[in-house]
Amino acid sequence: MNIDRQNAFQTAAGLCLALLACCGLGLAQDVKYNSMPGTNFAKYHTYKWVDCGGKHPDQITDQEIVQDIDAQLAHKGFTKATNDTPDMFVCYQVAVDQERQWNAFGTGGLRFGGMGSATSSTISNGSLVLDMYDAQAKQQIWQGTATKTLNPSGNEQKNLKNLANGIAKLMKNFPPIVK
Repeated sequence: MNIDRQNAFQTAAGLCLALLACCGLGLAQDVKYNSMPGTNFAKYHTYKWVDCGGKHPDQITDQEIVQDIDAQLAHKGFTKATNDTPDMFVCYQVAVDQERQWNAFGTGGLRFGGMGSATSSTISNGSLVLDMYDAQAKQQIWQGTATKTLNPSGNEQKNLKNLANGIAKLMKNFPPIVK
């Protein structure tokens, strides 16, 4: 009977560790992007912000998103157009979804038996979708999505840092590397 109890505990401990590992992975920002095949991104030098509809956050977060993307584009050599003839149009949308997060922990050990516990909580995770369009052809040339970038919490500095990191991670893939 003692061996059965030990095997059950080992199985429960293994499941708790796997659950903890999955929860840790779930907190990382995910970035996906896609570009129009055959697009010559070297011809784009200027951009202008446009409204592509969709959902936008509050004014403060909106300003932070625009400033972070402007900084990333400037770092890559792009200039914000001062006239009405930019090479590219840039716009973004956001979505905030709620997910269930599981937190698990165990106590005790193999020798003394043990207990495990798991709790769940609901967290809000936001996605940022960034689109780039050829201004002349009015055709989408690039889209990137960063999930878990907008995570509303009570800590404003943490929110801003998370947003800036997500945008930097997203913009790392723009313009796409020519193979």
